[in-house]
Amino acid sequence: MYIIHLTKVDMITKEKLIDAIKKLPEGFTIEQVIEELILLDKIDKGVEDIDQGKIYSSEEAEKRLSKWLK
Repeated sequence: MYIIHLTKVDMITKEKLIDAIKKLPEGFTIEQVIEELILLDKIDKGVEDIDQGKIYSSEEAEKRLSKWLK
């Protein structure tokens, strides 16, 4: 089960929703729709972060994640 908390920033347009549904196979589950919408939202947020300069170089990322990569 998925719980989605949509805020003003997280809202999508009807056009994006329709496009996401059109890309799914003829038969699909509600979970597939939700997963597709979550993916599209994460991609949009990533593009926003890039546009705002909220990114790390490979070296910075490795340094920040070094404790996890052991």
